Amino acid sequence: MSGSSNTIRVVIPLSIRKRNGRPKILPPEDHCARESRAQDPHVLRAVARAWKWRRQLESGAVSTIQDIALAENVSDRFVGRMIRMAYLAPSVLEALVIARRPPAIAINDLNAVAEWPWDGQMQQVFE
Repeated sequence: MSGSSNTIRVVIPLSIRKRNGRPKILPPEDHCARESRAQDPHVLRAVARAWKWRRQLESGAVSTIQDIALAENVSDRFVGRMIRMAYLAPSVLEALVIARRPPAIAINDLNAVAEWPWDGQMQQVFE
């Protein structure tokens, strides 16, 4: 049996893409074109919470981050970290919220990117 083999080889063109900082195996583009562009609901929720908290602080509805933390039943460190997402570049927020483009980094990394200059954020979030 050196000339013939009983093995059948099946090749499926899969791709690996980082989604929220984790590798994800994706099927071929024609089978998952819609799914691959779907936004992670956790990212949308985090951005919405950050903007809610920012509006509460700016309007005077709450006076400190500790007040938000008590109302939301989370730690003040968590609120301080997550509220940074409200200060992402407008182009990044538009891509995340309106275009529903999934980021290539995790939510915690989005918070760190918010401290960068606006012109460099798009590349960091979607590279």
